[in-house]
Amino acid sequence: MTTATPRALRTPPARTGAAGAGPPAPAAPASLPSLTGLRWMAALLVFGLHVNNFGYFGGTGGRLVNWAFGAGATGVSFFFVLSGFVLTWSARPRDRALAFWRRRIARIYPVHLATLAVALVMAYTLAHQPRPTVKQALANVLLLHSWWQPWWQTLNPVSWSLACEAFFYAAFPLLFLLLRRLGVRGAIALGGLSVAAVLVLAWSDAHHWWTHPIYSFPAARLPEFVLGAVTARLVLLGRWRGPGLEASLALAVIGYFMVPQVTPGYSATVCTLAGFTLLIPAAAVADLQGLPSLWRRRRLVRLGELSFAFYMIHLLVLRAATEVLGKKPHFGAPAGLAVTAAAFGVSLGLSWLLYEAVECPARRLLLRRRRPAPRPDLVPARREAPAPARD
Repeated sequence: MTTATPRALRTPPARTGAAGAGPPAPAAPASLPSLTGLRWMAALLVFGLHVNNFGYFGGTGGRLVNWAFGAGATGVSFFFVLSGFVLTWSARPRDRALAFWRRRIARIYPVHLATLAVALVMAYTLAHQPRPTVKQALANVLLLHSWWQPWWQTLNPVSWSLACEAFFYAAFPLLFLLLRRLGVRGAIALGGLSVAAVLVLAWSDAHHWWTHPIYSFPAARLPEFVLGAVTARLVLLGRWRGPGLEASLALAVIGYFMVPQVTPGYSATVCTLAGFTLLIPAAAVADLQGLPSLWRRRRLVRLGELSFAFYMIHLLVLRAATEVLGKKPHFGAPAGLAVTAAAFGVSLGLSWLLYEAVECPARRLLLRRRRPAPRPDLVPARREAPAPARD
């Protein structure tokens, strides 16, 4: 007796408007390449600051580098505002906090661990590198070192900003829930409170109200992140009314060169906050409306993709170079340019390696979805081989 093999059950695709069909999946947020290009410029400011701090140039060259990059630390403030904007822009309304945190860990933690390992190797193999205590190393691993001033510059010093970002990520689900419930006026009021908080913190820091400087204290940098989130919310609602890209860039540049006029440290945030808060949504609106934007050129966007790895590795390259160059060599212009170009080239090459060999593969691995086990009633029956003939 022959038995018919049952056909596999198939679920017909849901038709638009069909009864019982779920709501359509929300459209993916539009790509904003100009923001990626701007990320590279912020990373370049930080690189220039550290070249200035390591004293590669002397004389007139040193004064020019200090004029151009002495305020480069404000690039970190730009990252904080940008982070709030991008996370709000790309947030998934039905997302769970654990899923969000998982994506954030996959985004920053592999490169952090890789550069932390490089810093540890340097600390124990190079002659003039400080060695961390066990507590300092553990705080770095857990991204807690910016909460305690004596630890914030240990191992890979630039990672202090990641400790701030980790705090922002922890707070973001609650912040996003609040923003979704606030109307336009409520969002604007929250932005105004954030600006006021920066002004108060800057004034109190300049007048030494705090035991330690608050420049690297994560809670003190939260208002910048909130401002970025507020502007993204207003753009999403179609209610952003800021100036265009050129005017916003001009305000950011003016604020940047005002930094030497204020007390060093947290106070610099006040100078650039308005420009950065206007520039980021202006660049986003330019992308959305197809307006001209220098920042979305292909090469700048590619460099922007490497900017996080570049930011994380460049200071370790400069530190390693002190073993050969010494501290603050104050070269003339030709030698200073050559050394700076070499440090930049090595940092960029290593950032490409980190991006291609660590950041992208690790993110894919950590975010890989497990395939659900097939349901028994949906598995097609296997045709059995016929029994052998018997004599």
